[in-house]
Amino acid sequence: RDKLNKYGRPLLGCTIKPKLGLSAKNYGRAVYECLRGGLDFTKDDENVNSQPFMRWRDRFLFCAEAIYKAQAETGEIKGHYLNATAGTCEEMIKRAVFARELGVPIVMHDYLTGGFTANTSLAHYCRDNGLLLHIHRAMHAVIDRQKNHGIHFRVLAKALRMSG
Repeated sequence: RDKLNKYGRPLLGCTIKPKLGLSAKNYGRAVYECLRGGLDFTKDDENVNSQPFMRWRDRFLFCAEAIYKAQAETGEIKGHYLNATAGTCEEMIKRAVFARELGVPIVMHDYLTGGFTANTSLAHYCRDNGLLLHIHRAMHAVIDRQKNHGIHFRVLAKALRMSG
């Protein structure tokens, strides 16, 4: 709330759909239309990462442009959760650094697919650099939905908190 300077009402956001298939430019346009239409923030879906039709750097640029344009037109602080999940901790931090350089205050991480060490690294980076970190639980259902095996989600959540 402090970063968005919004109090006394619920914050309203959405995940951009369709989750796959849009170009980075069209994805940015969808972000802009949502933010301009009254949402406080939008978010990448967990599947949105760096596909050939929409590379992460292009998406970050178009989303940042959408945020700034919507902020200028509404006079409100807006945000978008950029998915920084990557195959290595180094690549993930590189994405978070780029988001910070663009002035985007929120990054997202898929903590089960990315891993606990990656989560710890990103959590430390975000804390040290003033970024908000949104954790997505992609893949949890594979682990916690069965009664007779797997890991209860409370245990997964505790492990996440312990990792940063």
